[in-house]
Amino acid sequence: MRLLFGLVLIAGLGLAGFAVYMAQNYIGSYQTALKEERAKSVAAVPIKKIYVTTRAIAHGQIVTPDDVKLAPWPVEIMPEGAFDAETPLFHEGDAPRVAMRPIEKFEAVVPVKISEPGGDAGLTSRLEPGQRAFAIKVDVHSGVSGFLRPGDRVDVYWTGRVATEDLNRPRGEFTKLIQTGVRLLAIDQTADMEDADVNVARSVTVAASPQQIASLAQAQSTGRLSLSLMNANDTTVAEAIEVDQRVLLGFAKNQAEPDQKRPQVCTTRVRRGGEVAEIAIPCTN
Repeated sequence: MRLLFGLVLIAGLGLAGFAVYMAQNYIGSYQTALKEERAKSVAAVPIKKIYVTTRAIAHGQIVTPDDVKLAPWPVEIMPEGAFDAETPLFHEGDAPRVAMRPIEKFEAVVPVKISEPGGDAGLTSRLEPGQRAFAIKVDVHSGVSGFLRPGDRVDVYWTGRVATEDLNRPRGEFTKLIQTGVRLLAIDQTADMEDADVNVARSVTVAASPQQIASLAQAQSTGRLSLSLMNANDTTVAEAIEVDQRVLLGFAKNQAEPDQKRPQVCTTRVRRGGEVAEIAIPCTN
């Protein structure tokens, strides 16, 4: 009986081992066939390596070499103008590029989606950290007769009237320099620095800090603003300037008259019935 049990056990183990062996052969042959089919599929679809993004890039963001990589792409559906190893995105010494529109992760990089080296993607890419864009209304008189260009720097003057009873303050209308060296971003709706046409602008957009913008907004709502074009290489800072009609005509400013020495008068109070009267008396000191 024991001998029979042993023979049955040995036969069972042998069958199990044979089944495992057959399963391994089947799986191995299946994997081999699958690899061969994949190789045939790859060989049947020609590919080429082009630059794709490694992360999502928003409009106006700077694109760095770490943001792109070479990846295989089917030649049949190759985007027009895609950058590859022969036409790389970056060369040593090139200025940064910026995204001209939002680019998704692993999206092919093409010229319409990225600027030339040193290019920009509009006003947002021209603003430095902490700056904002602000529009100023101008005309042929206040806008330097149409000779303003994006990238120029200007001084901003305010002309208006302030109600005051202080004799030392300007009376009537006066002009004051309120901002100096403000950089122009755009003229009307044009931000092209290469535009050489001379046109009379109706508005200019400047780059300024929030505090400067608050001053410009207040000045624009309470008076008239005029722009003065600066030399491109001028690094000086204008001093505080304030001119009214008296300064313009050469009149001296009104100053508070000095107190004249008056004789000292001493008094005493005398009650007369229900009234109190002050009577002058000689001063004893």
